[in-house]
Amino acid sequence: MYSTLEFDIRPGSGIGLFEIGASLWTILDTLRRLQTHFPQIDIKYDPDTSTLTPLIVQLRPHIDLLFSGTHQRLHTITIHKLQDSSPPLILKYKDIVLSSPEEVLRRVGVSRTFGPTYPTGSDDLRYPGLWFSFEEDVRPIDVGVGKGAHVTGLKGKQAEDRLQEVKKIMISQKGNDGKAQDALDEVAECPAMHGDIERAIIKLHDGIRLYFYPTGTKPLHIRLNETTAQDLTLDLGPPLRVHYKEDERMTIHSTDKGEEGDGESDYFYNYFQHGLDFFISGGTHTIKKIIVHTNIPGSPLFQRYKRCNWEIEGEPEDDEDDTPPRKRFYDRFETISHFLSPKEPPPSMHLNRTDDEDGLQLPNPTTRLYGYDGIILEVLESSQVVSITLF
Repeated sequence: MYSTLEFDIRPGSGIGLFEIGASLWTILDTLRRLQTHFPQIDIKYDPDTSTLTPLIVQLRPHIDLLFSGTHQRLHTITIHKLQDSSPPLILKYKDIVLSSPEEVLRRVGVSRTFGPTYPTGSDDLRYPGLWFSFEEDVRPIDVGVGKGAHVTGLKGKQAEDRLQEVKKIMISQKGNDGKAQDALDEVAECPAMHGDIERAIIKLHDGIRLYFYPTGTKPLHIRLNETTAQDLTLDLGPPLRVHYKEDERMTIHSTDKGEEGDGESDYFYNYFQHGLDFFISGGTHTIKKIIVHTNIPGSPLFQRYKRCNWEIEGEPEDDEDDTPPRKRFYDRFETISHFLSPKEPPPSMHLNRTDDEDGLQLPNPTTRLYGYDGIILEVLESSQVVSITLF
């Protein structure tokens, strides 16, 4: 026995708990806690361009969620199989039941509820932020006219059109003319983004500047060996997790004798919701390292962290240069490596994050670590940078 799913439709905004503009990380984190309602979830993407590929999250059998490629924001919601009873689906608009197991949504019901619409050149009905699609070859028996009915002439065609059953509903951001958004477009800034990081500018040997939504909010400058754990809590709120360092395997590679410890346990502040980790000294409680995550589908750390839209800033050409060169999260490793050092890439270390995960198979299970002056790149076999560590 399936429990009934009930959603309110908000044109240009979303349905139920799904809000246009919400991040992929937030949606999947929510769905993880609702497995009884959504037991089967599939994620589809192009593995060849997974850093920038749009993603589709399928909640079978009724809902597809399309996320933009760059910022991983919910772009379009598609509802289909409205009459599939596993589970039953109820759709409402302003307390009006549009579709339910007892109520089939038809063209006449759409027109009665939403009124006139824009001409589309097709059979669809498109409203700002809302789109209804119909099956093309509709027969009288399928729309409830009756087995013995004989439809002829203009009146018969109009009756058939009025009773067309809605097969698919799409919700996206509102346009000015009712046209559907391009699936490759990014989502325009909206309230669902407020409080999230819009971009992060990384400066070697200095730290990171965080720019937040809404645009125009004063950026936050976090400095290595200066910003404290208390500063982070005041500016970013408490971390979702505090993790005390126990793994000392990397100290064998360190030339800094201080890495062996200063009498106090170093610890991490994990801000999964921002795609950031901060490694903090147990003695001074200042930030020693900043780790920034790209959240690439198919990588071992996918969905543990929200994508942080990072950029590495280089030195300006002169004192009057206010647009210093930058490399971004979607640039290939070879490009970023040459930006950091024109020499050949340094020797790498091999890392397999799935060693402790029996039976886990991923398109990119292993990564390589490349160390430069002040920064470490963690790189997939596909030359995509999955994370960076600033120190």
